[in-house]
Amino acid sequence: RDAHLRTPLLLAALAGHVAVAESLVAAGSDPDAQDDRLDSPWLVTGVTGSVAMMRALIPAGPDPKVTNRFGGTSLIPASERGHVDYVRAVLRETGIDVDHVNRLGWTALLEAVVLGDGGPEHQEIVELLITAGATADLPDGEGVTPLEHAERHGFTEIAGLLRAVR
Repeated sequence: RDAHLRTPLLLAALAGHVAVAESLVAAGSDPDAQDDRLDSPWLVTGVTGSVAMMRALIPAGPDPKVTNRFGGTSLIPASERGHVDYVRAVLRETGIDVDHVNRLGWTALLEAVVLGDGGPEHQEIVELLITAGATADLPDGEGVTPLEHAERHGFTEIAGLLRAVR
């Protein structure tokens, strides 16, 4: 590990070096080893949105319950950042909790609405999360639901998706 407790696998994941990550996984590297910021190879796949890296780490048995410094799983930053392909893959290929609540009181669905731009990527992510069983009316820590956030932001398409599951 370096001075920030980053492992070679974390550095490979951050840099998008899939072949290097595959070699490190084959050699027994830990996909859940966290650095001094609580980032891990597995968690950063949600930030980068790299499906190839996510799949390179799966043979190492990453724990989908590991959380970052905000208390979120990899699904949460991926949803916020609009990484549609990653959200689709992680929902299909892992046992990630679609309703995990981070320290801010937000789920992946809330982050997609509150921090997203309401555009096509975030619309598709909302649909993917709902299809995967996300609780559409699970409110944030202040009692505001995803639908209320969507309406406040003027995200009519997302609001329509959320109304359809009520």
